[in-house]
Parts: sequence; C-alpha cells; structure tokens
Amino acid sequence: MIGNPGNRRVTLYTDAVRAAGLPAPRVLAWADVLAAGGADFAPGEVVRLDSPGEHPEVDRVLRGGDDPTRVEGSARWYAAFLTALGTLRGGVRLDDPDDLAVLFDKRRCHGRLREAGVPVPHSPTSGPAAPAVHGWDDVRTAMREHRMPRLFVKLAHGSSASGVLAVETAGGGRIRATTSVERAPDGRLFNSLKVRRYDSEREIAAIVDRLAPDHLHLERWFPKAAQRGRAADLRVVVVAGRATHAVVRTSGTPLTNLHLGGRRGDLAEARAAVEAAGGRWADVLGVAEQAAARFPRTLCVGVDLLPAVGWTGAVVGEVNAFGDLLPGLTGLPGSGAEGLDTYAAQVDATLNHTHALTHAHAAHHTPKPPAHAAATLAPNHGRTTHAHP
Repeated sequence: MIGNPGNRRVTLYTDAVRAAGLPAPRVLAWADVLAAGGADFAPGEVVRLDSPGEHPEVDRVLRGGDDPTRVEGSARWYAAFLTALGTLRGGVRLDDPDDLAVLFDKRRCHGRLREAGVPVPHSPTSGPAAPAVHGWDDVRTAMREHRMPRLFVKLAHGSSASGVLAVETAGGGRIRATTSVERAPDGRLFNSLKVRRYDSEREIAAIVDRLAPDHLHLERWFPKAAQRGRAADLRVVVVAGRATHAVVRTSGTPLTNLHLGGRRGDLAEARAAVEAAGGRWADVLGVAEQAAARFPRTLCVGVDLLPAVGWTGAVVGEVNAFGDLLPGLTGLPGSGAEGLDTYAAQVDATLNHTHALTHAHAAHHTPKPPAHAAATLAPNHGRTTHAHP
C-alpha cells in the first residue's frame, strides 16, 4: 500500500487485512516514493493507493506552495500526482491510473458520466470539448447563456469543498457566494473550517479570477431534498460494482462536507422518504452503481448522490477516488458487506475475486516528479489542508 503511515485510512485498511488472516501489507510512504522517484512491485503484488493529499508535507510538494492551507495550486497538484502515478512500476492496481486521471478532473468525470447516461446536473464545462473558464466574466456569461441564476463554481482538480463557491443571484443585482474560501487582505486564498458568505460581486469576482488558472468546473445548482430542515445528500461507497455503504450528510448551508459543520443524517429516514415518494431505494443506490461502472478498473469509489426535492430521484454530484473514509459504518443490508466496514469490504472483494484485478493497467515510467523537501509547518489558525478524498 502507498499512503502515509499512521494515517487513519492506512491504519483501517491494514487492520482489515490482518483481520482477514493475511500478513500486514507493505506500506510505502508517499513522501518516500516521491523522494525515490517511484516504487517497484512484484508482478502479482496487489497495490492499494491512499490519497497523497492526506499528508501536509506531501501535499506541499505536489502543490508547489509553502502553505498547505492555501487553495491555489490544485492544477499543479494534479499534474504532479499523475506524474507520481507513472513512477509506480509493476504490481496489480486496485486504483487504475487512467481512472484516477478522470476522477481527479471534475470536467472529464462529469463528461464521462453524462455520455454514459448517468444523471448529473447540467454543466457547460463538461467534457473535453467544453470551453475553458478564464475568470468571473466567463462565469457570468455561462450563467446568462445557460440560464443558471444559481450554480456551483468548483476547482476542476479540487476536493473536500476546497475552492467551491455556491453562487446565488436575485433581483436588483443581488448576489451571494457561500464557500469555505477565506480571502486574505492581500488577495491570497485559504481553506477554512468556517463556511462564510460573500455578498459583494467585486469580492466574488476576485476569488474566481484567482482560482481560474487552476481550471474551473461549473454546474447548475441542483435543488436537493431536506431532512429535518437541513439540506441532505448521500455518500455511497461502491466496492467491486456494488453499493456497500451509505451515509446521509446534512447541513444548514449548501456545503454538506462533515469537516465544514455537516452532520450525519438518518439513513433509514432517507430510505423511508424515497419509498413514501413512490420510489425504490434500490434504484437510488443503482444510480451510484451506474456511476461507478464507468470506472471498472478501480475497486472502490465514493459517489456523492444529490437527492431531488421530495426524495423523488437522485443525480450524481461527484465520484471520489478515495471516498471510503466512513469510520464506524458497516455494510448495507443485502450488499454482501453486512458487518464489514468499508476497508474490510474491499479486502473481502479482493480475496473473493469479485473485481477484475487482472485488467488493471500497469503504469508506465514518466519523468521524475519534484524531489521531496522537508519544511516546517506554520500554525494554520483554524484553516484546513486539502484532504483529496
């Protein structure tokens, strides 16, 4: 496994392997892999990756900045991550490099889902032929031409709501953006644990213009269902093509991420709401499975489902390469993962050959990524680093 020793994901996966009666996996730190210019694996060695963004030092090297709480640099992170993937040689991958390249580009991922008929919110930036967004003027043009008075502006290569703005307009020229972006007096942007609102178009434009060089993805705001008066969505973990785990996330803001004040909701209540609206819970989970099927060489993905108002259906908001960190959650009834957490379910799927591991792509050598350089972290004063789940 390549990750960051001591990281919670690595620990949980290692524990699951041991619980299955297998030897503890070989754990290589991303920092060491970057410093060495790659890693070699035996032909039949199973390789599971963890996000390099989980470690501030590694994230700093990939991003190229001096502060891990900064928002800017995600395009460089993406390019450096793909280069790092290319330095892994041999082994059988549970995370396919080509799939990861798409999963970490919201424009490409959205386009792949749309072309396959997976329900997604409308986006004018979806797919390889879509026009680039160079700044706020382009956003305003897209809002007008695509009739999107409410939309989400997202970093194409971001995660954990980093750089996401939920933008709303109203009569009289009023506008508001809800985001975790903290704008410093000198214009620099930081990730914050506090969700804030900007009501000045000048400030919103300044943020978007600063984010644009890292590539932007735009999506029409999809009106979501509520649970107990709070906006709700679902994170569904799909292992070997089957929805095995799910959690409801609720929030008083448009951003439901748990680290930004979102709370776990009641899954049984969500299922009952779907059935009361005349739907089938299996069909809701089926949307997540349909999305995961577009990445058949990757064992596990986390799918963000946006349930429609009244729980009358769902669309896919995002598909996350490392979206399986749901501590204390066991498998859904009938999923085949009952009693198993997300990591035990992946180990079980691997052991039972339910995933076509032999079709995983072997990585090819690419130029050496930047060498790792140690640095001292400054206090972040309530700011947050990128998690890249």
